[in-house]
Amino acid sequence: MDKVPLTVNGAEKMRQELQKLKNTERPRVIEAIAEAREHGDLKENAEYHAAREQQGFIEARIKDLEAKLSNAQIIDITKIDGGGKVIFGATVELEDIDNGDTVTYQLVGEDEADIKQGRISITSPIARALVGKEEGVSVTVAVPNGSREFEIVEVRYE
Repeated sequence: MDKVPLTVNGAEKMRQELQKLKNTERPRVIEAIAEAREHGDLKENAEYHAAREQQGFIEARIKDLEAKLSNAQIIDITKIDGGGKVIFGATVELEDIDNGDTVTYQLVGEDEADIKQGRISITSPIARALVGKEEGVSVTVAVPNGSREFEIVEVRYE
């Protein structure tokens, strides 16, 4: 499996989720299974089956997080000199040339991407168009309804 790029923040959030699953959720669901078993016949025990299903989801997520963290290449963007260029982890402020709106994105790994939080995947069309470019440069990005042109206003490594 290839190394997966992760920001320091993204890796920390994954570790926190993993700890919560292992230390809180897993014991809670094991307790629920034990309690449901006490109710007798397991074939018709909906609580037991629901708890077992939840246990399966928790165990799968634990396995997934452990695999991702073990294959992560954690990148501390604050310690990298990007030379003013857009690179993984950089925060980029863009201005839409058509309407003057500004938007700010941080380029992160696929597992960290959250458009509502302003974090876009390094593999997204916008990120791919931005990588390697510098402040003051205009880029054209293919979007579902055509294309949009942005000017890179600022590149930060934070």
